[in-house]
Amino acid sequence: MESNGAFEKVLHSFEKYYNVQTENVDAPFTARAEFRSHNEQYFLVKSAKVADIDSNDFVFLANEKSLTAELLSSLDAAAWEQGLAMVKPYYGHRNSDVTLVIVAEHIDEDAFKMVKKLKHYKSYKFSLYGWSAFRAVAYETSTGKVACNRRGSDLKKLVS
Repeated sequence: MESNGAFEKVLHSFEKYYNVQTENVDAPFTARAEFRSHNEQYFLVKSAKVADIDSNDFVFLANEKSLTAELLSSLDAAAWEQGLAMVKPYYGHRNSDVTLVIVAEHIDEDAFKMVKKLKHYKSYKFSLYGWSAFRAVAYETSTGKVACNRRGSDLKKLVS
């Protein structure tokens, strides 16, 4: 499958639940998707609020011709940095996950190994104000191979 066609399919799969943005996206990414969920729990009346829960997912999508270990490292750092910049922790914040999705025509063997080892985690005020975790998946369109980190294993079905 051609790289652009595969990227469009992945992008389309996010459009159902995420706000997808393809214009005015910060480099080096081709698109960005955001999912925000806000829940409130009450006891009998709205003035007796028990819980206020926010959960977010920030997805950064890259469409590359060839993915090397150096390029993967820069995409990884940029996604984590830009994702954390969007996090606003407070007492009702549960989690804000950052996801990196890479669709490439060719992925170096070193980059495949590196994707599996990517991990970032940050807690805010000892997790009282929530946490942020990192998920990553890379899809090679020429062979159909998929690599992901431990937290990104559920993304394999999405790109396959």
